[in-house]
Amino acid sequence: MALEDSICTLVPYFTVNEGKLDEFKALGEQMVEVTKNESAVSFYGFSFNGQQAHCREGYADAAGILAHLENVDSLLKQALAIASLDKLEIHGPASEVEKLREPLAGLNPAFFTMETGFRR
Repeated sequence: MALEDSICTLVPYFTVNEGKLDEFKALGEQMVEVTKNESAVSFYGFSFNGQQAHCREGYADAAGILAHLENVDSLLKQALAIASLDKLEIHGPASEVEKLREPLAGLNPAFFTMETGFRR
């Protein structure tokens, strides 16, 4: 039996300024700690390729993404002072993606609507 899928993923890619990688990683660790308390988060963590950083994150729904961004707002602002947000993708079912278009428009994300798949 397939479950109704409301899961959304937030897919940001950053380039960290030279000499700031350790500082960015420390902010990432703080974001991981505060995110652990969010009820709608399914997975969350940072990965790195040289000066590039990616945050792998998934939420129960659009409301989970919005709650998360509010929760990490001050830490994210600190991170964006030492890194650029190169690319941001939002992935999810159309009904959830629509809830994110207006609130996240300022971040200029690419919105991907899931059209086929399954969830266990």
